[in-house]
Amino acid sequence: MTQQIPSTEPELTGVRNFRDVGGLPTVDGRRVRYGVLFRSGHLAHATQEDAAFLSSLGLHTVFDFRNAADQKLEGPDVELPGVRNVNLPLSDPADGAEFWRMVRDGDLEQLRSILADGKAADRMISSYRLTITTRTAEHSQVLHALAEDSVPALMHCAAGKDRAGLSVAVTLLALGVERGAIFDDYLKSNAKHRRYKVHRNGSSASAYSPEVMELLSPLFDAREEYLAAAFETVEETWGGVEPYLEQALGLTPEVRERLRERLLD
Repeated sequence: MTQQIPSTEPELTGVRNFRDVGGLPTVDGRRVRYGVLFRSGHLAHATQEDAAFLSSLGLHTVFDFRNAADQKLEGPDVELPGVRNVNLPLSDPADGAEFWRMVRDGDLEQLRSILADGKAADRMISSYRLTITTRTAEHSQVLHALAEDSVPALMHCAAGKDRAGLSVAVTLLALGVERGAIFDDYLKSNAKHRRYKVHRNGSSASAYSPEVMELLSPLFDAREEYLAAAFETVEETWGGVEPYLEQALGLTPEVRERLRERLLD
């Protein structure tokens, strides 16, 4: 039996953006089951209390979508006894460690040159589109694992917003969740207590000036236009959700039915 999560969501001390994806409605009148699919930011800074709570969920698998640069920066996930950890690095939303070094170390002029005039949002949209077209093998692996034995599962990246957000969204598409509900869940990452903490090197007043934070905000926002771009890419590349699931992700009707039986009420 999986634990039924209370309606009052826990706010963990060292883990950002945690939530149960349960309760979302499908187009055919079912709902995602509580206690089987969770999402969050990384688990590297989880406290003992956080780890105890996560252990109480009865997790089978933690999917970590961070790359080596993320793990070097933040550290490995805390060990959760009896939980399988699967690392599937997905493309970084901001094109890797060198870009993030510029964000953390860059002066105002440098940040303006790479982020101003819509460049930051354009970078995010391009990343979402690229993840959909180039990470089909990883998304297929996740969905097949969920259909077989990997629930309850937790999906996370660094902030739990982009790479985990897309992986959750793809899972919800496969379950037939209503499109509006997928967007609603995605946009919850904008809540203040969920947001990734921006770490800037240096102690100058300009490091966290309003202009700097405005330049950085597209990187740390969950914006409807980002997820919409991913869904548009599915339509443009494969002609719709069904051929995307079948052709790109290799989901047979049998696999989809097993997935729905494991994750839906």
